[in-house]
Amino acid sequence: MRAPTRRLSALLAVVALVLPGCGLVDSGGGPEQSAEQFLAAFAGGDSTTAADKTDSPESAKALMDKVRGALKPATVIAQVEKVDATSSGARASFRVTWDLGRARTWAYDGSFELVGSGDDWKVRWSPSVLHPKLSAQQSLAVQDADPSLAPVLDRDGTTVLAPERVISVLFEQAKAGEQAQASIDALAGALGGIDPAITAQSIAEGAKAAGGPYQVVALRDADYQKVKGAIYELPGVRFTAESRLLPADRALAPTLLPAIRKVIEDQVKGKSGYRVFTVDSGGNEDEVLFEKPAESAKAVSVALSTKMQQAAQAAIAGEATPSMIVAIQPSTGDILAVAQNAPADAQGQLALTGRYPPGSTFKIVTAAQALAGGTVTPDTPLGCPASIVVNGREIPNSNRFDKGVIPLRSAFAFSCNTTFAELAKGMGAGDLTAMAKRFGIGVDYVVPGLTTITGSVPQAGDVNQRAEDSFGQGKVVASPFGMAVATATAASGTVPKPVLIRGAETKIDAVPEPVPAAVLDGVRLMMAEVVTGGTAGVLAQYGDVRGKTGTAQFGDGTRSHGWFVGYRGDLAFAVLLTDVGQSGTAVEATGRFLAAAG
Repeated sequence: MRAPTRRLSALLAVVALVLPGCGLVDSGGGPEQSAEQFLAAFAGGDSTTAADKTDSPESAKALMDKVRGALKPATVIAQVEKVDATSSGARASFRVTWDLGRARTWAYDGSFELVGSGDDWKVRWSPSVLHPKLSAQQSLAVQDADPSLAPVLDRDGTTVLAPERVISVLFEQAKAGEQAQASIDALAGALGGIDPAITAQSIAEGAKAAGGPYQVVALRDADYQKVKGAIYELPGVRFTAESRLLPADRALAPTLLPAIRKVIEDQVKGKSGYRVFTVDSGGNEDEVLFEKPAESAKAVSVALSTKMQQAAQAAIAGEATPSMIVAIQPSTGDILAVAQNAPADAQGQLALTGRYPPGSTFKIVTAAQALAGGTVTPDTPLGCPASIVVNGREIPNSNRFDKGVIPLRSAFAFSCNTTFAELAKGMGAGDLTAMAKRFGIGVDYVVPGLTTITGSVPQAGDVNQRAEDSFGQGKVVASPFGMAVATATAASGTVPKPVLIRGAETKIDAVPEPVPAAVLDGVRLMMAEVVTGGTAGVLAQYGDVRGKTGTAQFGDGTRSHGWFVGYRGDLAFAVLLTDVGQSGTAVEATGRFLAAAG
């Protein structure tokens, strides 16, 4: 790669002279006044006047212009400290401060001799007049030192985003001339193996639209080295390099990490340093005169767990339809994983913002409302017939199963739509809306690094809608994120305040009233029975898992999504596999996730 030119930075000059204190200026002339006049002209950028105050104007002007051109100061302040008589004339001591722009300053003390008599005194010129260590055939230069980008670490200290050298491959058709097509074909041949989307046609069209330099691709250094030999000397092709934060594991959270990077990009930059040094006649560095090292920023920490994220991704990677898992730590609100498979990634952040009917997982909310009403307990015997008719509309159980009269907790475990529809008939229009919000569904969050939607539960004055809402159909919708929030609430008793980036505050539009402890106890008992004796028995092998299955119809009602939401200890999660027909597939994916999560 063509080596980038070393950056010698500064700003345009506006200069000032600070005059000395008492007794140094002789209003009648003499060495004091000559020293003042020389420094004033030098500080003000008037090299012609300053040079005329020396005994070698041509040499003085040339060096002063060269130094100022190299440093490009914003301001220069020069101050005579004292002027002493010597055996050969006088010596002036001074202090000069260079403001090099962008909070870069450089100050030092120096001195120079003056020769003459009466009112005619000149600065005896040598390069050391500008700096004590500046010698013949030397000049000065300033160079920035950029800090290394700080990494981003997960909750366990594992690097998830690391600084890496990135090379941009640029193509400019006009500069390629008659060899443009040959360069395009060679670029496509070399780069197509890295990114199949890069073709001769895409390069030609991009270059034409750009009308100037067109960025064909940005490559990690390792990938660049693989193709360097084939593209380095192509006509019209050039390269730039920079450091960027890139995923340490390219497969990890591909829709999540870019959003994190965007939020923390200023935090990881650190503070630039700089150094001023002498250079010889060939521009080579000789001696460093001043240096302020770059200061790297502290590593940024995120709540994400690489282990959990990988476990969640692996659990759904093989699914053919968009599938998602969101995991939250109930005690802290830490977002441990936001996983999607490739079909979901292609549609955006469905795990966080997708709106889906939650199906029977919403019975967590309906059960809580029934218990809060005080008319039932988990052990209250209730009917679970194959179907019921509500206001002229039939509501069946899945596959029309009939359990007769069973305790509410068993109706929850077997997922009796008919039981919960009957309970909903006696509820008020806004009861499910209010209880859902107490579980976090309908709460609006602003989580730095994430765009989230929990879901919505509209008030239902119509008894038919309320009956359908009771088992997660009707007009109820929720995202996997929203259902993870709900199960985290069931586990901890408090709606969590989700956290992704440490130190970045999450805002919440309202703090819901807590669900009564006695109600939560009953809900937790029922969620446990789903695993110990209900529709998710296969999960019993993974410890004290509590949750709820859900088969959620969509479209014309002939197709269904599969859900499982729940918690184990201090891990709450929601699993959604779309268009799979039943909840069993989601239960299997949950088992894979829990087995790998450990």
